[in-house]
Amino acid sequence: MNLSTFVLNIQVNQQRMKHKKKNKKRGPLLRITGILLLLIIVAGVYAYSVIFKPFDLKETIYIYIDQEKSYEDVVNQLKDNEALPSEKIFHLLAEQMNYPNRVKTGRYAIEEGMTMPDAIRLLRSGKQTPVRLTFNNVRTRENVAGRISEQLMLDSLTLLNALNDTSLAEELGFNEYTFISMFIPNTYEVYWDTSAENLLSRLKKEYDRFWNEERRNRAEKIGLTPLQVSVLASIVEEEATYVDEYPVVAGLYLNRLKKGMRLEADPTVKFAVGDFTLRRILFRHLEVESPYNTYKNTGLPPGPIRIASIQAIEGTLSPEQHKYLFMCAKDDLSGRHNFSVTHAEHARNARAYQRALNERGIY
Repeated sequence: MNLSTFVLNIQVNQQRMKHKKKNKKRGPLLRITGILLLLIIVAGVYAYSVIFKPFDLKETIYIYIDQEKSYEDVVNQLKDNEALPSEKIFHLLAEQMNYPNRVKTGRYAIEEGMTMPDAIRLLRSGKQTPVRLTFNNVRTRENVAGRISEQLMLDSLTLLNALNDTSLAEELGFNEYTFISMFIPNTYEVYWDTSAENLLSRLKKEYDRFWNEERRNRAEKIGLTPLQVSVLASIVEEEATYVDEYPVVAGLYLNRLKKGMRLEADPTVKFAVGDFTLRRILFRHLEVESPYNTYKNTGLPPGPIRIASIQAIEGTLSPEQHKYLFMCAKDDLSGRHNFSVTHAEHARNARAYQRALNERGIY
C-alpha cells in the first residue's frame, strides 16, 4: 500500500466517524421535535373541539347587558349559566374578535347548538332578541312605569318623567290627562334597551293602528271620540267585575250622558280620593274637590281612571241598548249588579246592598 492510498483510507474513516457522531446527535433532536409536533397537533385538535363544541343547554338563556355592564359581566353571565366550555379559550377568541371593545347593550339569546364564536359574533353584532312587553291591569302612570321597567332596561323614573312631560304628550296628540290613553294593553315586541322616547313613539303607532277607521266609526256612532271612549271604558272596567256586564254598564252611562245627568260613578270618586281599596263610598268621599269626581261634575272626567283593556273598549264601543239609568252592586257581594230604570227601584237595591255590608262588618 502506498502512502497516498493509506492517507485516503484515513480520510474516509474520519468522514464515517463524523457522520456517526452527527446521527447520534440528530436522533434525540428528531425525537423531541416529533413529540413537540404531536403535542401541538393534540392541543390544536383539543382547542378546535372546544372552540366549535356546540353549547349543551337545557333551554335558551338570555344575556342582559345594560350601560353599566362590562365585558367581564358578560363573561360572568355566561359562566353562571354554564354556557362556556372553556373560559380561557373564550377570552382568547374574544380578544381575537375584538369583542371586549365592542360590548353593546341589549338582550341576547344564547341557544342550544351555538358555539363560542357564534355567541361572540352575536353579542358583538348587537342583534338582540325582542322582549314581549305586556302591561295589563294597571291604573296609574306610576303603575305602568313600574310594570314596564320590570321588563325593560328602561328606568321607571325616566319613563314616569316622560309620561309627565306635557310637551311630549301634546307632540303625540294628547294632554296631561289623556296621555295614558295611548297605552293599549296588548303584547308588543320591543328591544330590551329601547329608550323612553322610542317606546312612546312605538306605542303611538300601535294606538293609531288600533283606532282604525272601523273603531272610529263605532265611536262616532255612540257620540264619542276615541279619547272619550278610553275614558268611559276605564270607568266601565272599574265598575264591572265581569266582562259580560261591560256593554250593559256602558249603555247605562251613555244614557245618563244623553240626558245630561251626572255619571255618579263610584270608581271616579275612588280615583279622586286616591284609594281604590274603598269598599264603601261615604258622603265625605263624595265631597272631594276633583275634576274626576263625577258626583260633583257633569260629563266625563278629563282623563281615564285606569288603562282600559281592549275588552272594556270593545264593550264600550258596543253598548247594550236599554233604558237603565242606575246600577248598584248586588247584595250577595258577587261583584255583579242590579240595574234599574227608576230611582225608587235603585234606592231599594241600594238599601239591600248597604244591609249586606253592615251584616258583614264592611265599612
